Amino acid sequence: MTSAPRTPSAIDKVADEWVDTIVELSPILGTYIGRTEVNDRFGDFSPEGHEEIITATRATLAKLQSLEPVDAIDEVTKTDLSSELALDLELHEAKWHLRDVNVIASAAQDVRSAFDLMPTDTAEDWAVIATRLAAVPDALRGYTETLRAGIAAGVVPARRQVVEVAGQIARYTADDGFFAEFVAEAGPAEGNLPASLARSLADNSAAARVAYDELGRFLSEELAPMAGDADAVGRELYALNSRRFLGATIDLDETYEWGREELARMVAEQTAIANEILPGASVEEAVAHLEADPARKLVGTEALRRWMQETSDRAIAELGASHFDIPEAIRTLECMIAPTQEGGIYYTGPTDDFSRPGRMWWSVPEGVTEFDTWRELTTVYHEGVPGHHLQIAQAVYNRSELNSWRRLLAGTSGHAEGWALYAERLMQQLGYLDDPADRLGMLDGQRMRAARVVLDIGVHLGKPRLDGEGVWDAEYALEFMRKNVNMSDQFIQFEVNRYLGWPGQAPSYKVGQRIWEQVRDAYQAERGADFDIKEFHKRALDMGGVGLDTLRTALLKK
Repeated sequence: MTSAPRTPSAIDKVADEWVDTIVELSPILGTYIGRTEVNDRFGDFSPEGHEEIITATRATLAKLQSLEPVDAIDEVTKTDLSSELALDLELHEAKWHLRDVNVIASAAQDVRSAFDLMPTDTAEDWAVIATRLAAVPDALRGYTETLRAGIAAGVVPARRQVVEVAGQIARYTADDGFFAEFVAEAGPAEGNLPASLARSLADNSAAARVAYDELGRFLSEELAPMAGDADAVGRELYALNSRRFLGATIDLDETYEWGREELARMVAEQTAIANEILPGASVEEAVAHLEADPARKLVGTEALRRWMQETSDRAIAELGASHFDIPEAIRTLECMIAPTQEGGIYYTGPTDDFSRPGRMWWSVPEGVTEFDTWRELTTVYHEGVPGHHLQIAQAVYNRSELNSWRRLLAGTSGHAEGWALYAERLMQQLGYLDDPADRLGMLDGQRMRAARVVLDIGVHLGKPRLDGEGVWDAEYALEFMRKNVNMSDQFIQFEVNRYLGWPGQAPSYKVGQRIWEQVRDAYQAERGADFDIKEFHKRALDMGGVGLDTLRTALLKK
């Protein structure tokens, strides 16, 4: 994939040191990238812990600003890491951490999900898990202290997010919830756990359940009454979070109007394909026709997992032989059913040494037992190859050129999710979605992502509703999504709650795709007849994760 290893620079050293710092202060991130030495603990979620991270952020930014790049790789590292650290400081000044409660990516979920990626093969692995379970109460107490500081400062989240997260916690701590089932299934691949370790796991899991119940009571009884009535965060905070998720500054009003146009285009394209599937049919009628086809349906989560794995394996084998250079180390992708029932579909990258491969996770909502292959085929390409797995695992693999921050932690949602949507369209162009039903499924997802641009900006900036009846709010957002997404109502409700509590993230998919396509088209215009799409993809992915402004600048230099 790359030439001889590059000699690390002073800027590489600062970036590598930052990875070590953030792993020490935020061990959950360490677990994510395979730094197992921190798997027995959590970071400090209290206000003091946050200040420690901010102090380290300022120091690292100062070091970076004092250094001059020695080559183009250094220029990208300095530009992108400096931008990220400076934005972290802006979010700190805005006191975002004091109100950070949402249904998908706040400490309440992060502490629990840390256990999903921990090794479980040996008794020693379970001993580490037992130690981390014992650390859950302190982690959640620190988080509660931070949220109490937010109450004191008048900086609080929206009540809807608080109530929904309290509901999630109740499911975590139920007798058939995550902690009870996780420990009930404890055991190495071969043999039994020592009795003392089994007791520690049971005791520490029970303590973690108690700590989560305490957090749930705090949310319901103390924070919810003080939380905000409005779901919207307003233009200033929204702009900060948009930059956070894109690594780019965009014109929010222009993007809102573009989102409306893109949504209309998706609807028109879907309508044309519906007619191919069933002549004269509307999109809704074509969807109903496909949903009634048993040949396109999977029953049960195990059937879903097997189908995902088979589809993924086939894509890796075929694309690796024809359209992409896929090293052997990244040809393994595990498809998993998540141990939660929240409704998300997500990817986790491989560890630095690839001992834990990249994984595609499906958190199937409670009560959902049937899945349509025509709708989900493009999801496998989005999360796997040529989507997230190819993008993220290739960056991890490229250690001959990139420092550990560039390979393991850098990047934005806009870069990653934008690429994944770009990859979906690429699979259509390569002939993998020739079946009109599969194309309709891809467009169903693309339509949802376009709708999210409109909804997210509309709600958080208080735009006028499209029907002219007041301004965007949660109820109208739910109505709007139900009209634009052919999915279960449980999924739609979770998605809308996610958008309301995670401002700027949902549009990063479609806006990211837009920027990826703009960069590719400009790159092609610069090179004319010399343009090679495979070379463009290789150059872009070999950079690792970066903000989209950095991607544009680095690839379009003459």
